Amino acid sequence: MHDLACVIHLHSTHSDGTGTVPEIAAAARANALDVVLLTDHDTLQARRRGEEGWHDGVLVLVGEEVSPKSENHFLAFGIDEEIDHEGLDAAGILAAVRRAGGFGFAAHPFSEGSPRFERARGMPFRALEELDGLELWSFVTDSAEKIGSIRDGIRFVLRPDRWVDHPPERNMREWDRLCERKAVVAIGGLDAHQIGKRIGGRVLKLMSYERSFSFLRTHVLSREALTGELEHDREQVYDALRSGRCYLAMDRLAPAHGFTFEAEAGCMGEEIEAGWTELTARTPRPCSMRLLCGGEEIAAVEGPRLAAEVEEPGVYRIEARLEGRTWILSNPIYLR
Repeated sequence: MHDLACVIHLHSTHSDGTGTVPEIAAAARANALDVVLLTDHDTLQARRRGEEGWHDGVLVLVGEEVSPKSENHFLAFGIDEEIDHEGLDAAGILAAVRRAGGFGFAAHPFSEGSPRFERARGMPFRALEELDGLELWSFVTDSAEKIGSIRDGIRFVLRPDRWVDHPPERNMREWDRLCERKAVVAIGGLDAHQIGKRIGGRVLKLMSYERSFSFLRTHVLSREALTGELEHDREQVYDALRSGRCYLAMDRLAPAHGFTFEAEAGCMGEEIEAGWTELTARTPRPCSMRLLCGGEEIAAVEGPRLAAEVEEPGVYRIEARLEGRTWILSNPIYLR
């Protein structure tokens, strides 16, 4: 497997972001990222302008954030045309993406919004039971729910990594519940816009892409190495995301590259037959690591390796923490 560090859910000047695609790629390069998954609102303009592909060592892939006015936003990938969501509810949007040959993830699906600021309103997804994938940790949206004053907002802008150190427990509970019935892939999303104002060729920035990209990432495990050929490389990334061969990491705490979570007969995202098997997780440095089944802790270690023998059906996943803060969240291995 090949571990690729990705940022997902971001916006450029093709919608309501303040940076161009080349500027976004440069910010990714400065953070040693492998892949950027762009999701401008209701447009694939970046692809039509020839901006999907390799930019000096960074692969930019173009999806769309299907964006009804108030809720049911969806990050769609593998589509060739924009999704017409006029008059569609959440289930209708999912069906439209699937008809178009695409797949994706509900954006900020559990969002409740800020109690103080109207602009930071909740935008939940209303067809949770039908999802195959969701944004488990939406960095900006989940942060907004805790912002109750101007002072809070300033604290978030100055030290966002100290503001939200774990997805809301509500998100985790709902994801665990959904996974009991079927596999639901989790990703981490930034919802990065590079908050600021573009004046001519310069941007007055409150939260730059370069800074945002140092926080929450989704690492995908591709079966083959990327070659520099767009179609091959895009499919490697998309196959890993569709299959759940990916994990969330707060790489600002420490590089997570090299994390693994495997069973004897499978890896993250896979369903294997219930029965005796050993689950093994490894991290690139010692940490507080625990194995959960159905959201309940069943094993824990202090160190870089956790191994546990299990046999009961269940949804098994890993959480790893550094300095008391969430570092890595795996996708599950399903024993059915």
